[in-house]
Amino acid sequence: MKLNRRKFFKHMGVAGALAAGASSPAAAAPAMNQAVGCLVDLTRCVGCRKCEEACNAVNALPPPPQPFDSIEVLDHNRRPDPGAFTVVNRYITGKLDANNRPEPTYVKIQCMHCVEPACASACIVGALTRSPEGAVIYDASKCIGCRYCMVACPFEIPAYEYHDPIMPRVRKCTFCYERIQKTGGLPGCATICPVEAISFGPRQQLMEQARRRIKTNPGRYIDHIYGEHEAGGTRWLYLSAIDFHKIGFIDVPSKPMPALTETIQHALFSYLWSPALLYGLLGGFMWWRKKNMCDESETLPEVRS
Repeated sequence: MKLNRRKFFKHMGVAGALAAGASSPAAAAPAMNQAVGCLVDLTRCVGCRKCEEACNAVNALPPPPQPFDSIEVLDHNRRPDPGAFTVVNRYITGKLDANNRPEPTYVKIQCMHCVEPACASACIVGALTRSPEGAVIYDASKCIGCRYCMVACPFEIPAYEYHDPIMPRVRKCTFCYERIQKTGGLPGCATICPVEAISFGPRQQLMEQARRRIKTNPGRYIDHIYGEHEAGGTRWLYLSAIDFHKIGFIDVPSKPMPALTETIQHALFSYLWSPALLYGLLGGFMWWRKKNMCDESETLPEVRS
């Protein structure tokens, strides 16, 4: 995977924290069986995009450029954005069906709702928090638009409303938090899936269900539950017949990401190194610019009348 802008800042942050030699213990993780989650069985998904449609309706999102029954959308991989909290992509990996034809794998993407969310740890004003039910929720009234959450997220999910110059927000899947908390309902995507590719319930029960499926059908699944350990564990879990790195899943460490973000914040902000570094860089630039201007004036040819 190529080093993009977001990954560049992540690597720079790691280097800065190590150079500072500072450490800050991450907050203790809650027991992962005390909150809910979703299990997505990619061997069942048929790419109907009903989950996208339900998400759009529940969150009152704007109509998409192309209708939800359009299959042309699947010709290009997409990422969640301010107008689409979940998207389905299609991957052709070389797997063949019973008739020896290429069999696509469809992958639903949304916020993973980490057990220890790096976005919430990186947010300096508490605009992102983890609910008791496990949803990572966003409070726009607190957000200052720093977008640290976007840099911190290992799954590259939070999207910013760049088109709104007045009151831009960070947008992402809400896990249908209000439906779960107030009515005991299910996330919109889980209620509509016609092939029951999405299961909702306590995370521990979903883990047990996933392990039973792998044990019962070892030829159907690879022996890996994505989200069990990634980034310290996530509320969204996946089963697949194909290696996850072949179908767009990002390789992330099993260590909870807040351990990194809190170390960086401690190193940069607790000792005020970030402002000092900034002023030092600005001062150096001004000195360099002034020196160059003086050198240029000294080398200008003498003008004779």
